[in-house]
Amino acid sequence: MRRALVTGSEGFVGRNLRAALRSRPEVEVLRFDLGVGPETIRQALEGCDTVFHLAGANRPADPSEFQRTNADLTLELCRAAAELGTRPLVVFSSSIQAERDNPYGASKLAAENHLMEAAEAGVLDAAVFRLGNLFGKWSRPDYNSVVATFCHRIARDEPIEVHDPDRELELVYIDDVVDAFLRVADERPSGLARPSVPPTGRIRLGELADRIRSFRALRRDLWLPDFSDPLTHRLYATYLSYLPKDAFDYPLSRREDSRGVLAEFVKSAGAGQIFVSRTKPGAVRGNHHHRTKTEKFLVLEGQAVVRFRHIDTGERVEVRVRGEDLRPIDIPPGYTHCIQNVGDRDLVTLFWASEPFDPERPDTTFEEVGP
Repeated sequence: MRRALVTGSEGFVGRNLRAALRSRPEVEVLRFDLGVGPETIRQALEGCDTVFHLAGANRPADPSEFQRTNADLTLELCRAAAELGTRPLVVFSSSIQAERDNPYGASKLAAENHLMEAAEAGVLDAAVFRLGNLFGKWSRPDYNSVVATFCHRIARDEPIEVHDPDRELELVYIDDVVDAFLRVADERPSGLARPSVPPTGRIRLGELADRIRSFRALRRDLWLPDFSDPLTHRLYATYLSYLPKDAFDYPLSRREDSRGVLAEFVKSAGAGQIFVSRTKPGAVRGNHHHRTKTEKFLVLEGQAVVRFRHIDTGERVEVRVRGEDLRPIDIPPGYTHCIQNVGDRDLVTLFWASEPFDPERPDTTFEEVGP
């Protein structure tokens, strides 16, 4: 792939594809969008070895636009390829609607047939993807993606409508689609190929709404979702892409006393808890021990001494650390421990605990380390 044409380059799929192609500076990318400039599809195609044919209509005001944009434009592309004689590879974004009896599906099926005939005639090679419910960054809300609509509205604390909470959706993530497109372009199949993109996951509509609401609640309750689930991982990334531009940052709940300030950052059922503190010169934090819970301390700014005393043997350990060293300190169970700011400026420390704090089961016993 040296020179690629992206039709529908300003659409949801086109923008994500162009973003991925930025990592391939050796590929010259040309763009073709309906109604933008006088260029014809033949002019745009000239000299291109690969075409990502993404242009199409899916919710036009006039139903006749389905035929003109989805089917007729594809036929024009096939005829242009025949005239130029360059035999490009055409990667076509079709739809699972091509299997159904509706104007949109019929127009996509007609486009597929045009490409099949051109491939059989040796005019071009084609890879036809029948795509389902796509989601990801830059999809248009209140249009044809329920994920985009829910993310956009929930991020702004606006109401959403869930008409059938038990309806199951099969969702496909945009970057998985783009990666599949690029793999096919690299492999360059001969004739007509029908590759597919496996669904990222299945989820009921009501559960989808609840999960996206939980992403908004994360800023308040700090609980991270289960990122080991690929669908949750990608839904969260999608949700963040719909944040209002003035809402990227948010406050944490702070606990302040004579020692300084401490704030919890994030919690996870499987990965514990992270919090951060600023401690004034001379001040001490800790003086407690745990039976099972473990911790890590990472001093980011300032100088500190971390003192340990084994609660059974009385054995003592002392670790001195500076922010510029970036040396984590493990806190084993069974040692009462504390951290003291021994510098002349605020001590900034990042803490990790192996389990979120549970007031019903704190696993924290206060006991002075002592001199």
